[in-house]
Amino acid sequence: MKEISEQHISEPGLVVLDITAADEDTLGLVVAQLEERWATSGPAPVRRVPGRAGVTSRVYADIRRTAVRPG
Repeated sequence: MKEISEQHISEPGLVVLDITAADEDTLGLVVAQLEERWATSGPAPVRRVPGRAGVTSRVYADIRRTAVRPG
C-alpha cells in the first residue's frame, strides 16, 4: 500500500482510512456506507496479505463534504 502523503491529510477534515474486514463483501458494504455519508475516493483495490486474516482496502475521505447523490 502506498505511503500516506501530506496531500492526503493537508487540511482538517481530510482522512485516510485503512479498513480490514473478514471478506470482500463486508469490506464492500463498509465502503458503500462511507460513500453514502461523505465524499470519498470510492472503492479501492482489495488487498490480501499472506499470513494475515481478512482483506484490506484504503479509502480517502473528505468528512467536510457530504456525499453527492444522483438525482
